[in-house]
Amino acid sequence: MNPKNILVLFGGTSPEHEISMASAAAVISALGRHNVIPVYITRKGKWLLYDGKLDNVFSIDWEKFGTPTILSPDRTHKGLLRIVGDKVKIIPIDVVFPALHGPDGEDGTVQGLCELAGLPYVGSGVLSSAICMDKAFAKIVAKSLKIPQGEYMVFKQDELTNAAVINRKIRTKIGYPCFVKPAAGGSSIGITKVKSKDELEEAIATALRYDNKILIEKAITGREIEIGILGQGATSKASIPGEIIPDGEFYDYDAKYVKPDSKTLIPADIPEEIAQVITKHALTMFNGVDGRGMARVDFFLDEEGKVFLNEINTVPVYTKISMYSKLWEASGVSREALVEQLIEMACL
Repeated sequence: MNPKNILVLFGGTSPEHEISMASAAAVISALGRHNVIPVYITRKGKWLLYDGKLDNVFSIDWEKFGTPTILSPDRTHKGLLRIVGDKVKIIPIDVVFPALHGPDGEDGTVQGLCELAGLPYVGSGVLSSAICMDKAFAKIVAKSLKIPQGEYMVFKQDELTNAAVINRKIRTKIGYPCFVKPAAGGSSIGITKVKSKDELEEAIATALRYDNKILIEKAITGREIEIGILGQGATSKASIPGEIIPDGEFYDYDAKYVKPDSKTLIPADIPEEIAQVITKHALTMFNGVDGRGMARVDFFLDEEGKVFLNEINTVPVYTKISMYSKLWEASGVSREALVEQLIEMACL
């Protein structure tokens, strides 16, 4: 594949802003043979282009050294519009690599902009991205595909005014402990493990800070197994499965990005027949949502050896230490080769 102009989008308005920065750094470092065009999206949603050396991308004052830019939705331009005063310059783009996590990044919004612009982009399309971002809808798809998952309930904000009623529904269908989480979110932000009704109101309030719809899920006692997917349709393939061993009660934000003692075990020490079940469910889910390019699919393995789907992420964190990258490296695909394959798929 000839070198291309790759627009890497990172930052963004979601709570996963900092995580996006780390993902973008890993992506850019793996794009050495291509012409990288870095665009940082501020927390307020301003797009800024940097024309300097790539070594400085993650250390500069973007508001000072970045140039305002927008992605043109006009397909006859197919590029960025670099804005300096009253002058506009078109910068041609071949492929967009959204290294964005959470709302306004992996939920179909940026993907829709790329579709309008007629630009190839890495990752799943608009519908697939939107479904997987909203865990409640992803669970509906999983149920239709007969993929096992734990008991759960969905509540919109206007249904959460009476904690006593919610508590009664939890005790009837799910029981304690349970997890309360935003329906659309990632990196375990806004998630609380609730052990009794006394903790419920605060957990709901925390989740509502990030979304106006929440999930309440039964806590499954067991192990956390993850698997990477690469491809599309019949060409989709799965990595070997890996296990997360969190430093804490569950794999929350701190366990993922702050605490030093969380561990990954690759390959996961599980029987081959269970690995095959997990692989089958992961590929079924990925293709069921019409996934494209990449995804990480997360499962629980309970104490009886039963497998339950947790969630699917269409833009997995892509740092050097992230599970998605490590799973593929252990499966024989380097980060550089992985990025090349994702770009090739985007251009098909």
